[in-house]
Amino acid sequence: MLADLLIPFITIAIAEFGDKTQLSVLLLSTRTGRHLMLLTGVMSAFLIVDGFAILLGAWITEVVPANVLRIISAAIFLLFGITTLRDLDGDEEEGRTFDDSPLLSGFLVIFLAEWGDKTQIAAAIFATQYNPWMVLGGTMLALFMLSLSAIYLGRFILKYIKRRTITLAAGLIFMAMGVVLLLV
Repeated sequence: MLADLLIPFITIAIAEFGDKTQLSVLLLSTRTGRHLMLLTGVMSAFLIVDGFAILLGAWITEVVPANVLRIISAAIFLLFGITTLRDLDGDEEEGRTFDDSPLLSGFLVIFLAEWGDKTQIAAAIFATQYNPWMVLGGTMLALFMLSLSAIYLGRFILKYIKRRTITLAAGLIFMAMGVVLLLV
């Protein structure tokens, strides 16, 4: 049961660390002193987008055989790994515009950027393998910690850890998850 929480937490935390959405949150945080409002907007959007993906993932397990889901999940993780590694030298999207409402800005940035994102799809895949409530908890905890660090410590962290290193780690972890799913 603990694995149902920890595996999504660790994978999502590493994959999302330094991602365009976290960089957008960092940028928004530099333009407001109302960090709690920004965090509330960001987490509300993550809950809607990733919660939807987890519900969909849990529903799919009732319709599609487990062996088929495992192979599809492995292929998706391998694809994400390859895609992430291909983007090692790519520039992440610059932060979006900020308006007078940090809550609304944070919500809209995440809500619009996360649909179809690798972490949303990974959360859906995890919901096919593990308890969906634990997956939601692990996913939201990872995204909360990352968003909080982007708001308060992001600039400091990015000075010492290169985005390339973070992207490399995320790509390799996605590929490892795909291989593990194929071998299990």
